[in-house]
Amino acid sequence: MIDLNLIKQNPEIFKKTCQQKRITNFDIEQTLALDQERRILIQQIENIKQQKNAASKKIPTLNGDEKQKVLAEMQTIGKNQKELEDKLAQIEKTMNYQLLRCPNPCSDKTPEGKDDKENKELYKWGELPKFNFAIKDHVQLGKDLDIIDMERGVKIAGSRFYFLKGDGARLEMAILLYTLDKLVKKGFTPFIVPLLVGYEAMMGTSYFPGGEEQAYALGVDRKTDGHIESDGKYLIGTSEVSVTSYHRDEILEEGDLPKLYCGYSPCFRREAGTYGKDTHGLYRIHQFQKVEQVIICKNDDEESEKMHQMILKNAEEVLQDLKLPYHVVAVCTGDMGQGQFYKNDIETWMPSRNSYGETHSCSTFHEFQARRLNLKYRDKDGKVKFCHTLNNTCIASPRILIPILEIYQNQDGSVTIPEVLRSYMGKKEKIEKKL
Repeated sequence: MIDLNLIKQNPEIFKKTCQQKRITNFDIEQTLALDQERRILIQQIENIKQQKNAASKKIPTLNGDEKQKVLAEMQTIGKNQKELEDKLAQIEKTMNYQLLRCPNPCSDKTPEGKDDKENKELYKWGELPKFNFAIKDHVQLGKDLDIIDMERGVKIAGSRFYFLKGDGARLEMAILLYTLDKLVKKGFTPFIVPLLVGYEAMMGTSYFPGGEEQAYALGVDRKTDGHIESDGKYLIGTSEVSVTSYHRDEILEEGDLPKLYCGYSPCFRREAGTYGKDTHGLYRIHQFQKVEQVIICKNDDEESEKMHQMILKNAEEVLQDLKLPYHVVAVCTGDMGQGQFYKNDIETWMPSRNSYGETHSCSTFHEFQARRLNLKYRDKDGKVKFCHTLNNTCIASPRILIPILEIYQNQDGSVTIPEVLRSYMGKKEKIEKKL
């Protein structure tokens, strides 16, 4: 959530940010008008309180009709106060809802653009593979090697679901465990997180309001022993939600920062509005697994930049260890989320697409999420400030299986297992078709 004082001081900046991020559901003028009305109501309520205090001191000195007259006046004033307080509560509720939709301004480094086609490539790593045989895509490889079953996934759960089996399941677990081990060696604390969270966690990490249609909700009322129950829970789309919310409503100590956390979790997204887009194979599916880096650090722009580069490089190192070619892009204004101050995507080469495909995202939020989560720290001078937060996908599967299977495929139909993963797969070197 944005500090209202910043909006009042610099409304044009936030109007520009709404245009840049294509946010149409935040009305700055309405918010400022509500704030003006709120301040008038607060003053009116304070005036009534002063009248009541003065009257309470005066009443004991009065008798007869004069006393009854003042008591009647106080009763009327009390009713007016209740009406004003109810009106104030409604205005503050509307204002808070508006402020939850206010976007975070972008970094000066963020390129202008309408969508992901206008993201700016910053650099590349690795040589693109060359094949002297007709290649298969990951779906065909998975079917031939009996490690991916899309048809039965759809039969059991519907479109965009799948089974990984045999060495396909082992390969995914190997990638996730390798990434976790790598981060632990770098000082990260691993988490296995709640997959179901309340509205406050989704709101605090800025997925709600506005992203409800992308989340699977378990809020359907049902009868149990004659009573109506409602779960009111949401399946997370990333462990960022649970891990960033871990210290909600807490005051940390500056000496304990930064917090280096990594969360493993299955993730769930409805992908509403993307029907017909990237529907082939494992690229855009409803259920996947991730290891997510989450950083909580002090409120300092240089510190945030340092942390951003660190977690971005951690993800790059995993791809380099896997020897997968990739490039890093600066995400443009129109492709950024509401709360992101700066964002990089890593896109890995996928031969069947003949292009790079997004596999990682790295985001800096400054204090945007911390304000919503009431996440603070006490600095060395004793002053309490909001933290800065960042996150980055260190690995996400099964999407990462696309470049691994396609780049490591062999002419005989087998797939070579990346060297760094072999110890996690019983020292196996290849995935081969069973005879």
